[in-house]
Amino acid sequence: MAEIFFVDTTPFVSNYFIDPKDHVYDWKGISPRLHYINNLLLRITAKWKIVVGHHTIKSAGHHGNTHELAIHLLPILQAYHVDLYINGHDHCLQHISTTDRGDVNNRWNPQEMKFYYDGQGLMSVEITETDVDIKFYDVFGNAIYKWITSKLISSAM
Repeated sequence: MAEIFFVDTTPFVSNYFIDPKDHVYDWKGISPRLHYINNLLLRITAKWKIVVGHHTIKSAGHHGNTHELAIHLLPILQAYHVDLYINGHDHCLQHISTTDRGDVNNRWNPQEMKFYYDGQGLMSVEITETDVDIKFYDVFGNAIYKWITSKLISSAM
């Protein structure tokens, strides 16, 4: 019913290749990046497709948008009809949703921001055949935001 893929987003961010500073990365199986990027998500067959990564694609938080993910990862997510991209990195709770298909730049449209909470918290995801129910909670366990998305049941699945 659902497949969740955890993607290492570090290979998408050019600075990790160009100027890794004092970090050492093992790029075996990753380089060349184009090959790694093009082979992501090839096995997705479930009704609900969820990808989890560390870096943001779009964000109103401290780190902001990750331009390289918008260029390299977002088109793959769109091509494979991924339903949700869940990430961390900015240490806040955000729900950004867009119907934009491919015209993504380093800015985001404020109308895409459905929810923003500049504080720590957590998120729960409940998945059924027809719905994904997402809730954001503050650090005290108080529900502060809820969002549901639905899909019709297809007899082909």
